[in-house]
Amino acid sequence: MLVLSTLSGCTLVGVGSPEPSLTSADGINFDEIPDAIPRAELKSRSGNPETYVIDGVTYRVMDTSDGYREQGIASWYGGYFHGRRTSSGDVYDMYLMTAAHKSLPLPTYVRVTNLANGRSVVLRVNDRGPFVGDRIIDLSFAAATKLGMAAQGTAQVEVVALDPPARDRTP
Repeated sequence: MLVLSTLSGCTLVGVGSPEPSLTSADGINFDEIPDAIPRAELKSRSGNPETYVIDGVTYRVMDTSDGYREQGIASWYGGYFHGRRTSSGDVYDMYLMTAAHKSLPLPTYVRVTNLANGRSVVLRVNDRGPFVGDRIIDLSFAAATKLGMAAQGTAQVEVVALDPPARDRTP
């Protein structure tokens, strides 16, 4: 039960509070938000249990992100989770270049490419989710906007891990 409270996960998009306008968002120029810069980081203590259970489904956290590459559906999460703790303990900011993933170690850096328009962003995965359907990654609102998918809510993407080797992530 402790794991469930620690792993907030991203299951809802914008429930509970209004999302920002996709055109203005308080005057933010999303093109000026820099991508995450991959660097060697130690694994999060709180976000990396060997396994965890959400809605009766058991998920297994990968030991390493080395060689990870997957194509599938991305979604995004925003206002409802903005300001709440992520599974890794960070405070979620929907205007940063972050993401949630069910099984990659936290943190992991990934390149996400929208297969419909070729746009790519580099993100820091620091949360668990998405736990809806067959989605493979949940993006911050800023990342979804930069990829040109915020308005439709989901997109076909390719996700590639960019992390340094696991041996560089341990003390």
